[in-house]
Amino acid sequence: MRNEQEVNRAIEQYSDMVRRLCMVHLKNHADTEDIFQTVFLKYVLSSVSFENEEHEKAWFIRVTVNACKDLLKSFFRSHTVSLEEVMEQPALLLPDNREVLEAVLSLPVKYREVVYLHYYEDYTAPQISRILGKNVNTIYTLLTRAKQMLRERLGGEGYE
Repeated sequence: MRNEQEVNRAIEQYSDMVRRLCMVHLKNHADTEDIFQTVFLKYVLSSVSFENEEHEKAWFIRVTVNACKDLLKSFFRSHTVSLEEVMEQPALLLPDNREVLEAVLSLPVKYREVVYLHYYEDYTAPQISRILGKNVNTIYTLLTRAKQMLRERLGGEGYE
């Protein structure tokens, strides 16, 4: 079990990333908060010693993605929240970013994951391949296809 100082540092450092990653997967504020608590509880109870800060960040991403997937495939999850409901919630987004976020959230999960990790968390394709356990060429393909889908949805070459 980790001490209070370690936990407070981790929450301060990774809370925004965990919440954003949850929203990308779940599109629901309530579920996001549930998974947020689950992820940090796992961290508190975990005895994993991290090699460095990058290893710790990758652990948080992997645990968050897995927890989101577990929730999405759980038997008791009987409904989903529409994208419109998410967009109605008070957001900390600039109005210009709303259209881009809506387009990213409308992508299939496999594309949303790589777009989020690449453009929001600044991971390279080789790093994403290690985090997601996929071939690096698959990551490049997913990014290329996602960019093409976003171009089509956002209306042209102005969005790169």
